[in-house]
Amino acid sequence: MRLTIALLFACSAATSALAFADEPRRVFPPYSRPTLIAHRGDSGRAPEHTIAAYKLALEANADFVEPDLQVTKDGVLVCLHDTTLERTTDVETVFPGRSRTIQGRKVWPVADFTLEEIRRLDAGSWRGPEFRGLRVPTLQEMIDVVKGHAGIIPETKAPESYEALGLDMAGLLMDCLRKNGLDGPGADPKTPVVVQSFSLDSIKSLRRKHHCRLPILALLQKPAQARSDALAELKGLADGIAPNKELVTGDPELVRNAHALGLSVTVWTFRAGRTGSFATVRDEMAHFLYELKVDAVFTDNPDQFPGR
Repeated sequence: MRLTIALLFACSAATSALAFADEPRRVFPPYSRPTLIAHRGDSGRAPEHTIAAYKLALEANADFVEPDLQVTKDGVLVCLHDTTLERTTDVETVFPGRSRTIQGRKVWPVADFTLEEIRRLDAGSWRGPEFRGLRVPTLQEMIDVVKGHAGIIPETKAPESYEALGLDMAGLLMDCLRKNGLDGPGADPKTPVVVQSFSLDSIKSLRRKHHCRLPILALLQKPAQARSDALAELKGLADGIAPNKELVTGDPELVRNAHALGLSVTVWTFRAGRTGSFATVRDEMAHFLYELKVDAVFTDNPDQFPGR
């Protein structure tokens, strides 16, 4: 009798699991399926924000590749996460006398250097000698590699800092996208573009000053930003939110609340070796995508994306 009940229970559970798997999976725009975003390129296998990392992301079939943006002294957009150069280049060796001291630490701000000077820097050796000679790419060089193969999801980084120097990052971004025929929704079906920013002012500038019609994500990292009233304020300004993992796990209703407003949910950042209670980064991404129902994930390890 116990065996019969156990078998019936097992069959019922299996049937339920299959039914759940067959349920239609609604994914919110700008996405059409659970979406893979290569964070700084394939930064798990190559130095972040290098052409090598972007090419590996394409080989991993990334849906989107992310360039973080900084602005050079002469007003050129380059792909770099930090506002300063010392973490990922050899600027300390090449330009030892060009540092600033900020909060007791020597730094080499991107905005203090021209593009020609930045091209002299090695952006690969910090990850290993096999990457020696890689350079900091411009946004245009990144687009040249990715266009036609994947979407592009640029982030405006520290735009207010550049604004104070007379450098309009949002304007430079829209000019570059326009030059490449990527400044409108559906302009190039093979290269969708989504813009992201932590800066609400930058998002407003993109919408109101530069008339950006592209989808925009509001990056979130503080619990107050994830409250229902805060999400409601984003409606009409942003098309989606991009919270960190901790915000999503800390508030079980966040994804549901965002979706109720028609906002997509894109979560950052998934990294091998930093997966909490999950055995692998693949398992962690699968949990967020298929159980928590987020729409897209940023990952350093696009080759480990579940469901491919």
